[in-house]
Amino acid sequence: MKRKAFQLLLYTAFILFLTNCDHNRKPEEKVNPNDYKESLMEANRHVVKTEAQHIDDFLRRYKWNMKETGSGLKYMIYEEGSGPPAEKWKTAVIEYSVRLITGDIVYSSEKDGLLSFLVGKGEVISGLEEGILLMNVGDEAKFIIPSHLAFGLVGDDHLIPRKASLIYDVKLLEIK
Repeated sequence: MKRKAFQLLLYTAFILFLTNCDHNRKPEEKVNPNDYKESLMEANRHVVKTEAQHIDDFLRRYKWNMKETGSGLKYMIYEEGSGPPAEKWKTAVIEYSVRLITGDIVYSSEKDGLLSFLVGKGEVISGLEEGILLMNVGDEAKFIIPSHLAFGLVGDDHLIPRKASLIYDVKLLEIK
């Protein structure tokens, strides 16, 4: 009987301990995103400005004369084809190479095969889709794609690091 009373006392003490611990906890403070909004926006502006400066330095160094779209994609069609224009909801087939701004090749059709994708479906990075829509079959172009139009803050978990600007050299072979 004494043993059961002792077990009951221990059990009761344990329950009281657990409930007491919970009551002694400070309530979690709610984080208001607006408190950090301006500082995060400023940090983002700095990152974008720094990346844009790296791209501009690259363009000056190689003396590339490129046009820029409203999204920040830079492009240069250096060989004009005579085929039809690329269109959304049609399949584009391209020959390509992808380099980091350091010059390192990360992917290429020579190594990985031709790339075929439905334009407008989001099967490739948005900067490549946007650039393809500026081309006709047979065109050869260079695109400099800032990270926000490529793999962003995380990279591709393989060869493309986080926050990487990409340089695509593309030939539009077919639109079907």
